[in-house]
Order: sequence, then structure tokens, then C-alpha cells
Amino acid sequence: MRATGKFAIIGLVIGLMLSASAFAQAVNETYTGTLVSFGSGFNTRTRTTTFRLDIRGTTSDDELNSLTATLQEGGQDDLLKALSKNDLGRFAVGASVGRPLTAVRIDNVDGKKRIRAVFERWLNFTELRGGYRSVDYPFGYIELFIDPATGKGEGTLIEAAQIRWKKDKNTGEGTIEIENFATYPAKLMGVSLSGKR
Repeated sequence: MRATGKFAIIGLVIGLMLSASAFAQAVNETYTGTLVSFGSGFNTRTRTTTFRLDIRGTTSDDELNSLTATLQEGGQDDLLKALSKNDLGRFAVGASVGRPLTAVRIDNVDGKKRIRAVFERWLNFTELRGGYRSVDYPFGYIELFIDPATGKGEGTLIEAAQIRWKKDKNTGEGTIEIENFATYPAKLMGVSLSGKR
């Protein structure tokens, strides 16, 4: 079973986060913590490991609008190609080299710093060779909520996500949906901003 999430987080690619700066900004922040990934389907094993999130830049409103148009016109494959040129930081699990962040947005919600990031996820050889449905879920998605006073917080990780444009039947307005291939998103726990005391 797969869970479909219609999140406000999708503003990451739709350009709805008007409270954020209209310009891309240089950022130099590193967050570390524990990743708890819940098994699904035939693999019910829960995995616990560490993660590191390095943020070196953010995505501007202009680029978000461009990415939205790309998704509408060409679907997620074209969106993936458009994002592939970006390198706004890195997300690493355990001792891995990690994956480049291709879109990053930072804003404030209820007094907490909210960080949202997209990257092209890890695809293993078995997936590619077997042509499994999971290859249609090429994105990884991170959402963190950080207390600005302490630099600590928590969040979620969608390890295999599909992004699509859909028109609401009732309102006629376009929305962007993220579908999680797994039943539940992974948890990012004990998150801490490096150097924050």
C-alpha cells in the first residue's frame, strides 16, 4: 500500500511560499540526526542510522515558477532533468557520500524554521534491472522543523516519491501531489544544527 500526501510542502515546486525570499540565497548550515525508516510490503524491517544534511543554497521564487511550468508541461521526468543541474547542498545517510540537493526552501511556521528539500534518490541495480514500479518514484523529499533558539528539531523523509500535477475536480485549480511509494515516511529524529549551543 502506498500513501499519497497532498502537502503544503509542495510549495517547494509550485512557488506558493510567498513568505520566503524571492531570490536564491547562500546558506551554510549542517544538520545531523537519526533516521528511522519503516519497512513495508515484504520488507518489514525497521532501519535506524545517522544522517547529515548540508545546505549551501536555496531555490528562488523565479526558479520555482519555472519548475512548476516544467512539471505541468512535461511531467516529472522533465522536472527531474530540470532539477539535475542544481547543487544546493547534500543529504547523506550513514557513511555514504550522499546525494546533491536540487531544490531547497526555508521559511518559518509557528515560530519554527521549516526546511524543505528535494533530491534525486538512490536507485539500486536490482530496481533498474527488474523494472520495478519503484523506479517511477525518483525523488527524495525532506521536511524539517527546527527551533531557532536551540537549533534542534525533527522531521520526515520520503525516500521514494513521485511528483505530479493534478487539476482539482471541484475548484478547477491545479495542485501538485507527492506520492510516497512506502506506506509511511521515515522519521528524522534528534536533529541538531552543527555548532549550535
